[in-house]
Amino acid sequence: MKTVLITGCSSGYGLETARLYHAKGWTVIATMRSPREDILPCSERLRVVQLDVTDPDSIAAALEASGPIDALVNNAGIGVVGAFEATPMAHIRKIFETNTFGVMAMTQAVIPQFRARKSGVVVNVTSSVTLAAMPLAAAYTASKTAIEGFTGSLAHELAAFGVRAKLVEPGYAPSTQFSHNTGVNIADLIPETYAAFAQPIFAAFANPALITKESDVADAVWRAANDASQQLHFPAGADAVALARAS
Repeated sequence: MKTVLITGCSSGYGLETARLYHAKGWTVIATMRSPREDILPCSERLRVVQLDVTDPDSIAAALEASGPIDALVNNAGIGVVGAFEATPMAHIRKIFETNTFGVMAMTQAVIPQFRARKSGVVVNVTSSVTLAAMPLAAAYTASKTAIEGFTGSLAHELAAFGVRAKLVEPGYAPSTQFSHNTGVNIADLIPETYAAFAQPIFAAFANPALITKESDVADAVWRAANDASQQLHFPAGADAVALARAS
């Protein structure tokens, strides 16, 4: 029986991924900043563990509580939409602390056990903004693009020890809480001078031709984690797949 640790399981992709892995017979360590036991099945194969990926002590405690794992899914993230000019640098640093440095810290913390066993996989969840440039997403795109480069390079050095690294690139999922977990008011990030530019963009967001579902991402994470080939990129969702084919 294999064990997966998934970050950011309180909602969205992480929650659905935890449910899928449990349904497929894995032991699941579902981590959350604010643990909730009621949103996942009650099972001996599923544990909810507190984790803040921006806190080294929290990372160490979570891994100690989890024991050996076979897969790490770095899913926790913060979204932000708005004009870069209006986005406070303090918030941009917060985005990078979670989306970029948090992923790196978690990965660095699990590599020793994977390397020692000569097995294991790291799946980093990024975004389709890395596949095609999107307006009003400069800071977010930067935080996710950094992980694309990081994972590609990391995959080479980990392969020498039988360990794999993969990327899952979700598209736009209106049903998730992406726009609600920022900690800032989106309206504050669209100054009046940007209103005319932003209006048609938000209108397009409200009526997308193609979207991503939570289950699309969970399926892609499952395929990536179990893929033994050299494939690095796994776009998730109809819109992300279309962008990947066009790029």
